[in-house]
Amino acid sequence: MTSTTPSSTSTAVGTSGGTGPGTGPGTGTGPGIPRDVSAPVLAEVVRSGFVEGRHRGALVLLAADGTVELELGDPGAPVFPRSSNKPMQAAAVLRAGLELSGERLALAAASHSGEGFHLDLVRTMLAEYGLTPDDLQTPPDLPLDPVEAESYLAAGGVRERITMNCSGKHTAMLAVCALNGWPTENYLDPAHPLQRLVLTVIEEAAGEHVATVGTDGCGAPLMALSLTGLARAFRHFVLAAPTTAEGRVAAAMRAHPEYVAGTRRSDTWLMREVPGTLSKMGAEAVQAVALADGRALAFKIDDGGARALGPVLARALQLLGVEAEVLGRIGRAPLLGGGAEVGAVRAAF
Repeated sequence: MTSTTPSSTSTAVGTSGGTGPGTGPGTGTGPGIPRDVSAPVLAEVVRSGFVEGRHRGALVLLAADGTVELELGDPGAPVFPRSSNKPMQAAAVLRAGLELSGERLALAAASHSGEGFHLDLVRTMLAEYGLTPDDLQTPPDLPLDPVEAESYLAAGGVRERITMNCSGKHTAMLAVCALNGWPTENYLDPAHPLQRLVLTVIEEAAGEHVATVGTDGCGAPLMALSLTGLARAFRHFVLAAPTTAEGRVAAAMRAHPEYVAGTRRSDTWLMREVPGTLSKMGAEAVQAVALADGRALAFKIDDGGARALGPVLARALQLLGVEAEVLGRIGRAPLLGGGAEVGAVRAAF
């Protein structure tokens, strides 16, 4: 892989405006995605040569020195990063004293696909800390990867807590609570010592205050950041000293990306094929990436359309100067008609 750094000139396009500070966790009155239709189109859905849909959103690219290279939309407005916050959550577990490394630490930062090796390691980790799947407070779910879900159901599987994609993160959270004598029955309460530490780690890495706190799909507290803050956080992780919690998390994720995602996932492909890259997607079409030299990006598709993630990610990496064959694989999002390919979702910037 070869790469070049683009011009350091910052460009702002399609700013749509934020909504102001929130009023606290769970109020429903905090900041949200701007509803302004002037938000730029990041991806188009093209079928048979006809644009039948558009995905709007916001995106930011950071240069190696942390300055803004490109802004599309309003990356200063708070969003819920969803699972893109997981590296910070894993770093908090380390700071609290839990000794994890290798595949175990990668799984603590994972949205795993529910493949056999993921579930086997979650069970092993639970047993190592005297826990069982019943201790998890993840909602029962099927494997995240559709191929794995089909196989799981065909084998007679049912929704379980352990198959939920956040079970590795929750296992690590439970384990550090047991280690410190913290209560486990309310480990997902925002006021819990672990979750207060998570908030501190997130704010330090992002260089900004959390705008509001909500509840993620797995039940864990969800801290809102701007996309610029999220990109800064990923940059902070890749540049962190190897002995720090942040550096250890980044190293584990990059060394074992299949445990962070799965064998059929773009985060895995990118971290495998572009050395030194840290990549983590989140639900509702959020993506954050940092390259080894500190270049970074973050974006969100306003409507949560996951089909736009790959094309937008590939284009954003190109604009950061990345040249790698894997971008073609990540950016490919074909549309079918009658079983034949008749179009694609494509980046529009």
